[in-house]
Amino acid sequence: MSRIEDYGLIGDCETAALVGRDGSIDWLCWPAFDSDACFAALLGTPKNGRWLIAPAEEVVNTSRRYWDNTLILETQFETKDGTVAVVDFMPPRGHASDVVRLVRGVKGHVKMRMELVIRFGMGADIPWVKRTEDGALLAISGPDMAVLRTPVELRGEDMTTVADFEVTEGKTVPFVFTYGPSHLELPDPIDPAQALQDTEDFWLDWCSRCTYEGDCRDLVMRSLITLKALTYEPTGGIVAAPTSSLPEKLGGARNWDYRYCWLRDATFTLLALMNSGYTEEASDWHNWLLRAAAGSPGNMQIMYGIKGQRRLLEWEAEWLPGYEGAQPVRVGNAAHAQMQLDVYGELIDAFHQSRVTKLKLEDGTWDLECAVLEHLEEVWDQRDHGIWERRDNGRHYVFSKVMAWVAFDRGIKSAEMFGFKAPLDRWKGLRDTIHRDVCEKGFDSGLNSFVESYGAKVFDASLLLLPAVGFLPGSDPRIRGTIAAIDRYMMRDGFVLRHDPREVTSEIQPIEGAFLACTLWLADACVLAGDLDKAQTLFDRVVGVANDLGLLAEEFDSGAGRQTGNFPQALTHIALINTAHNLGEAKHANDQPAMQRSK
Repeated sequence: MSRIEDYGLIGDCETAALVGRDGSIDWLCWPAFDSDACFAALLGTPKNGRWLIAPAEEVVNTSRRYWDNTLILETQFETKDGTVAVVDFMPPRGHASDVVRLVRGVKGHVKMRMELVIRFGMGADIPWVKRTEDGALLAISGPDMAVLRTPVELRGEDMTTVADFEVTEGKTVPFVFTYGPSHLELPDPIDPAQALQDTEDFWLDWCSRCTYEGDCRDLVMRSLITLKALTYEPTGGIVAAPTSSLPEKLGGARNWDYRYCWLRDATFTLLALMNSGYTEEASDWHNWLLRAAAGSPGNMQIMYGIKGQRRLLEWEAEWLPGYEGAQPVRVGNAAHAQMQLDVYGELIDAFHQSRVTKLKLEDGTWDLECAVLEHLEEVWDQRDHGIWERRDNGRHYVFSKVMAWVAFDRGIKSAEMFGFKAPLDRWKGLRDTIHRDVCEKGFDSGLNSFVESYGAKVFDASLLLLPAVGFLPGSDPRIRGTIAAIDRYMMRDGFVLRHDPREVTSEIQPIEGAFLACTLWLADACVLAGDLDKAQTLFDRVVGVANDLGLLAEEFDSGAGRQTGNFPQALTHIALINTAHNLGEAKHANDQPAMQRSK
């Protein structure tokens, strides 16, 4: 089985596929991010669905790259007889969704093998396969239909469609795989060469709008392209990752479905997009937030579906053995029903930052914010499940309380800056009350640090965000003490763990990988504390574990030297973008994303 970092990403801004270094597409949910997978070998075996195109003979060297400023992936295989390149991409969505694979002869001649195993229904459903009148291969199972068009002769072997062919220098062999609902007519064929040009033009045009010109621009650009690829174009929602159940701990049970949109990431996402020149995408994300959160504030969730769906019921795909045996494989996410106080602060802060950067907001936004704050007045002092979605009875998490403070602080600032009607005296009183409550109950003077939750003696990486959200300045001794405590107790091999490794429960194990965004949060805290050298070192450390394509998962297991968790992870790439901005702007004494939120 391929390592997580062995995969590359292709997509059409409505769904995405993972392409292995070995030439196998092992993950594809069709027609949307949250649809069932038709290729699920990532979480099982080839019999659970995959599409392999690779040399039939021994490969002596493999290299790969993205075409500059695109999501077009080229993998080059060298054999003793020649060299071949497989160019993989998904064109911008038209009437149907297409995966195009072009096999190009580079040098000599290479014998190739294609194996296509289609398994709709999350790797379980074997489709009915037949030939169409024009010779295409048609696969149907329930509501799903897929069509493979290629000039290569195909045949069936053991419930697998296979082909053997040869490419020579200068020759290109196309394969186009297209999805459509089974009750409709066959999707029209596309011209593979024109599709390649259209795809390259789309990405080059999109990348030309980037305004970032700082250090590591190529890596920041790759992160922005990844963020765009994880955006569901019809609604503007951004999924946390295109995958489900890649384990946080290799062989473990903390395997979650990340193909949904989290409110937790709202403000960081907006700043990453707006500060990089992508105001249209930022506006689409803001409008998705507004629609998803609309309704009674008491019903606000921590996450929603790509279209704003609320019921993300969790179940287990028991027929899938899991990535390297990590079970269970989960579909849906039960955490959607948890109470997390931090989402209220994220929502109000996102709307405030949108106004400050002159993003046009929908009518009714302020009314929603007032309703949210009215509800928060009643619940801010309750227990919740925290940013890490603990599946227990809840605690008084420090970060949750701080984000409740953020909600009122940003509500006050919006009202004062933009002339909105608001009960300012009441909100200011609550803001002061919450701040005092956190400082009295969430700071341990003996440890000289804020702690994970009221009365706890352990720490939590979310505490690193306190200066970024403006709760206290980075120079405050309590913040410096917190950074020092996390440095002492929550680092492994130079990376920040999200949970204190001294706390071991049935849910939390000290051998979980380091949460990469948290290491970048520490870098941001160091920027605000004035320690730019340390911030740069932390940033470089995270950059150093990106794969050869510049992609990052949720976590990194430094002991195994492997990426872990769902991949690629939006929050990791968002944090990388923002930290790059922070470092670059700090060197020129300008505002950076961390400073923007803290004002």
